[in-house]
Amino acid sequence: MHPPPDSSAAGIPQRQGVAERDAPIGVFDSGVGGLSVLRALRNRMPHEHFVYLADSSHAPYGEKGDALVQQRSLTIARFLHQRHQIKAFVVACNTATAAAVQLLRSELPGLPIVGVEPALKPAAAHSRTHHVGVLATRGTVTSERFARLLAAQGSGTQFAIQACDGLAWAIEQSTAAPADDAQAQARIQALCARYVHALGNLGEQPGQIDTLVLGCTHYVFALPWLQDLAGPQVQIIETGPAVARHTHQLLAQRDLLAHRDTAGATTLLTTGALAALASAAQRWLALDAAHCTAAEVE
Repeated sequence: MHPPPDSSAAGIPQRQGVAERDAPIGVFDSGVGGLSVLRALRNRMPHEHFVYLADSSHAPYGEKGDALVQQRSLTIARFLHQRHQIKAFVVACNTATAAAVQLLRSELPGLPIVGVEPALKPAAAHSRTHHVGVLATRGTVTSERFARLLAAQGSGTQFAIQACDGLAWAIEQSTAAPADDAQAQARIQALCARYVHALGNLGEQPGQIDTLVLGCTHYVFALPWLQDLAGPQVQIIETGPAVARHTHQLLAQRDLLAHRDTAGATTLLTTGALAALASAAQRWLALDAAHCTAAEVE
């Protein structure tokens, strides 16, 4: 499957002490979309502590400039490193990975950092028609990092790239609404339909797109609608489970995996509305509001 290509595993340090192994893993996104990655991380490493920070007061990143995304990413990484003594940092945001992961590694060289990127290589390997669709934010698909990733795939597979303006934000806003809010759901469904149809012909026949890549962690929470639109014959690929596998491997190499027998704790922080994060955590991770705290990160 998809091994996220961006980890900072240069060199393996000597054996770590108990304090380092017991430290939490930091996870960060522009909003609630990274909860899809956190869910995969918790499933893969149930004994680890996690601190998740949603920078919802500055969302959506995908339609902001690189300078703001870099500044916020570095500020949040330093906050989690200094305030929560994290042992690793997962950038659970495609836009932030594209714009800021190299900066983060240069500014925090001792901190293992894992980013997320659209799963183009595994999608190409899976596709039988050699036609793959990619749904992502405009910030991701216009980045130099994405251009290099696309160029690295060669000419054996054709990629249809679709920037989905407004979709991440609609999903973000829906977390503040009740789960059965028809208007919020209709807004997400309409955007999903617009962008899936814009990709072209989907199916399993020659020339059709038979594999769809979700290039934004928010989009995982629209998966039922996207699958209905794409059809059952189209496989949709997300990156959460692969990011979790890679993070586990990176921590194991550095002897940073927790050795406790009990379940790890999860702390959820947000720079935006606390109720929205609490609603999303309950809906998607079955975590109650007691796990959620407001954070000032400036």
